[in-house]
Amino acid sequence: MPHSVSLISTIAAGLGLALIFGFLAARLKLPSLVGYLFAGVLIGPFTPGFVADAAIASQLAEIGVMLLMFGVGLHFSLDDLLAVRKIAVPGAVVQMTVAIALGMGLAHWWGWNLGGALVFGLSLSVASTVVLLRALESRGVLDSANGRIAVGWLVVEDLAMVLVLVLLPPLGSWLSGKAGVDVNMLWKTLGITLLQVGGFVALMLVVGRRFFPWVLWQVQRTGSRELFTLCVVAAAVGIAYGATALFGVSFALGAFFAGMVMRESEFSHRAAEESLPLRDAFAVLFFVSVGMLFDPWVIVERPLQVLAVVAIIVVGKSLAAAALVLAFRYPLNTALTVSASLAQIGEFSFILVAMGASLGLLPPEGQSLVLAGALISIALNQLVFKSVEPLQRWILARSPLARKLEARDDPTAELPASTEERYLSRQVVLVGYGRVGRRIADALAAQHLPFVVVEQNREVVERLRTQGLMAVSGDAAEPVVLAQAHIANARMLVVATPDTLNVRQMINTARTLNPEIEIVVRTHNEAEAKLLESENAGKIFLGEEELAQSMTRHVLERSAVAPHIVP
Repeated sequence: MPHSVSLISTIAAGLGLALIFGFLAARLKLPSLVGYLFAGVLIGPFTPGFVADAAIASQLAEIGVMLLMFGVGLHFSLDDLLAVRKIAVPGAVVQMTVAIALGMGLAHWWGWNLGGALVFGLSLSVASTVVLLRALESRGVLDSANGRIAVGWLVVEDLAMVLVLVLLPPLGSWLSGKAGVDVNMLWKTLGITLLQVGGFVALMLVVGRRFFPWVLWQVQRTGSRELFTLCVVAAAVGIAYGATALFGVSFALGAFFAGMVMRESEFSHRAAEESLPLRDAFAVLFFVSVGMLFDPWVIVERPLQVLAVVAIIVVGKSLAAAALVLAFRYPLNTALTVSASLAQIGEFSFILVAMGASLGLLPPEGQSLVLAGALISIALNQLVFKSVEPLQRWILARSPLARKLEARDDPTAELPASTEERYLSRQVVLVGYGRVGRRIADALAAQHLPFVVVEQNREVVERLRTQGLMAVSGDAAEPVVLAQAHIANARMLVVATPDTLNVRQMINTARTLNPEIEIVVRTHNEAEAKLLESENAGKIFLGEEELAQSMTRHVLERSAVAPHIVP
């Protein structure tokens, strides 16, 4: 053909093979992304046959990262981010420090220089945005307390990586041992970077929160669905690119803040729905692009080194994250969920090893080892997530120390001794204080009805108590947590959290301690709703069904009072 079709051939081959091998993986009871990765390996430069354009695939993958982070921002408010800062900031810093130390120690043992060891350690310390979000979404816990902690942790890691990518070039000569470091230039670079990041965040929170929702409103008024979708995609990609070009922050971070400011619009849910098909398609291309970078021969040539890298990513990082979450007095389930979320590496790792190689810091085998660790950890991540619940049960059944940690003395895990008697008799036990739970709590408070909030986020519990509201921290699936909320005396249990994985255990505990209790459950899954109804779990509210009923009721009421039109 007289013209280049590398873009079309890359998309066609990537999506086509991803469909085939994703389907085969699903039939074999494996995560679909294993098939996507294998498709990338087949069209990569290290296997015979057709070779796709890796540069184009990488850019398509970046679009997927932007759209995914934009979608997270649409559901993640500034309040959510600030609510997890006490665990996300120190957690990310300590976990990254441990991973860097482990990576540097391993590289030093292999005889690498300081620069190569540092780049190697940094590349193992930061998790993949796409993998984490897909894992949380597939389990329906993205909007839960555990999901918000994991996403907040990820945002802190992204901010740290922005600083690393800016500071690494001026430090390159010193780290390689070729020259000294210019301290004045280093401080100047750091100062400029902090000003750029601060300027971007301030601009988005002060100007963006007003301007972009206004733009979305103006486009919506045209009544054109195409223009609305175009506005959403243009905002996600345009703001992400502008954030990188003008302020030096990553595409992912720029898109995340774009979603956060768009969340101020009343059409944010529609924006999320309109961008969902594109997000899914480009997310698949991300995994294909990762597979294209992988050289399978590294597993044959350096099996023990690859195994050591995977051990640091999957085991070392996970143990560090879990220990820190437990140290902050969060439940074992939260610790295991967060550690599983971070037990992989991705896009920032690829950028770091590429930069390290261009600066002459990383030895040739370093990039292959990091890519091998990334591909294997990504393939294992969904299996790691599936092991969270069984592992939690196994640990609690066999470890007295774990049971002691779960039942440790925590001032937010039980109601204050001064709690008024009216809160502990015929009260409503409200599980979850997110967007839905907050509205229910406000309505109960307005009617002066007693209620106790059960929430996994300790910071939220502390804030509620300063407002004079009754709240306990912990996982409501644990009997001791519902007991602390005095479920035995309650008249109603309201499960307002979107995490329905443990809802049956909550219901069983509540009915064991209080057979007459009324139960109300929220869900967004139609199959889950039908299953709960068949089990007589209580009153089940399906999000889409309730919205349809409310709209239908309004339409019928308005039609009844409106004058009939006679033809």
